[in-house]
Amino acid sequence: MAEMVATRQAYGDALLELGEKNKDVVVLDADLSKSTTTAKFGKKYPDRFFNMGVAEANMMNTAAGLATCGKIPFVSSFSIFATGRAWEQIRNTICYSGLNVKIVATHSGVSVGPDGASHQCIEDLSLMRTIPTMTVIEPCDAVETRKAILAAVDYKGPLYIRLGRAPVPVITKKEDPYTMGKATILRTGNDVAIIACGALVVNSLAAADMLSKEGIEASVVNMHTVKPIDQETLVKVAKQTKAVVTTEQHVLDGGLGSAVASILARIFPVPVEMIGIDNRFGQSGEPDILFREYHLLPEDIILAAKRAVGRKK
Repeated sequence: MAEMVATRQAYGDALLELGEKNKDVVVLDADLSKSTTTAKFGKKYPDRFFNMGVAEANMMNTAAGLATCGKIPFVSSFSIFATGRAWEQIRNTICYSGLNVKIVATHSGVSVGPDGASHQCIEDLSLMRTIPTMTVIEPCDAVETRKAILAAVDYKGPLYIRLGRAPVPVITKKEDPYTMGKATILRTGNDVAIIACGALVVNSLAAADMLSKEGIEASVVNMHTVKPIDQETLVKVAKQTKAVVTTEQHVLDGGLGSAVASILARIFPVPVEMIGIDNRFGQSGEPDILFREYHLLPEDIILAAKRAVGRKK
């Protein structure tokens, strides 16, 4: 049985590591530090922690100012508030100016659960992907989250990391290599390629195992960096399998599926099926129930894979 850890918890622990290693790291939060887990950093390094209150736009501008002074700001809130309320400040103040600000947003996707549609951000990948110079990452588990946070401090420029509220299985290992912008092939197969990010990676692996029992061998790619997407690996598995399925806990418009389809349409067109949220808002409910309601389960991925394989004929 895999260990279950929320990616937001791994974020708080990784910040403590960074606080010890790099005195330029500062953390800003919008009055949600217990939920985002940045409170761990605030307790140990109070002189480098700033609770900005419910003022997300101001928080982004303050982080930008700190970046101009050589600090490395990590800015956190729920993803709906970080990317929605403060989009213009992220676009104009941080990204247009090329400032070294790390936006790490938690409580993304319908897996937020009972908090409901107002707090379930399912549009943030799209919002962040469209901004020039922004790098966008969604780790698949706690171990990969730690690696992404540690890599973020060495990366120069604006960066968005998408994290979740609910515990998810730990499926990667500490010794596994991690390179920002380079996808990881978790499973190889010649019939279909499943390109996944975040909490849908584990469901994609489960779907691949079930497909194998039916004689369909799937490759599974953990596309943890959504932008810039690993074009080389994507085209490689598309040429190998001639059929692709994308899986994400995000609206279909503008997310991972859109990014994959855009590249393949230009370089190597193949049948593409997409698993995601189709033009709907979230709703209150337990994560497992919502995953069933929004067709994000392994059985949904299996059906999509079979459709993609069938379109090759």
